[in-house]
Amino acid sequence: MNMPMTICNHSKLTLLPEEASRLLCRVCHLTIKADELGDGFCPECFEMHGKKQYDFEEVEAEQTGIARYRCEECGITIECE
Repeated sequence: MNMPMTICNHSKLTLLPEEASRLLCRVCHLTIKADELGDGFCPECFEMHGKKQYDFEEVEAEQTGIARYRCEECGITIECE
């Protein structure tokens, strides 16, 4: 059974934040957001080798110049230059 397609005017848009800079592990090269780092050591190095590796390099996010919005009513993501 086909569900009818609902029509949304996308009248409640929320601007989504730009991609944040990330941290690159200098040992295994995992890239991760700083807020996902948890205890401050690389989770990949710890899982694979049992060592707490704290040596990271900051990698700037690429600036695309594209704004992203999410419709609060239907959930669609809209990109605009």
